[in-house]
Amino acid sequence: MIALTSFKEATLIKNALEAGAIAYLLKDVSADEQLRAIHAAHAGRATLSPEAAQALVETANQSPTPGLDLTEREREVLALMVEGLNNTQIAGRLTVSPSTIKSHVSNVLSKLGIASRTEAVSLALRNRIVS
Repeated sequence: MIALTSFKEATLIKNALEAGAIAYLLKDVSADEQLRAIHAAHAGRATLSPEAAQALVETANQSPTPGLDLTEREREVLALMVEGLNNTQIAGRLTVSPSTIKSHVSNVLSKLGIASRTEAVSLALRNRIVS
């Protein structure tokens, strides 16, 4: 599949490639370039417009958004940390043991790459990890 579009946002490019596109061209491409892309696609070779390649490179060079790898439960725990609750209070709210919460807090700190609850709360608010 060849995507021919006017959009050069990295997310859209990534979505098209994940959906099976082997080429991503912008609409201002010449007829000769379109033909080369068709022949390349038929041969199984990828073709990206320079703007699409640049958008993907810029996205790859950005540091990932913190908190994307948190589980739903870890997000819940983090949200309660933002509210100022301690482990015992969080355990009571979620009806689990304090040792379970201690484990979740540890995982949250590790995944966010930080050392303290205060840093976790600050990072969560700054990056809108929780509402």
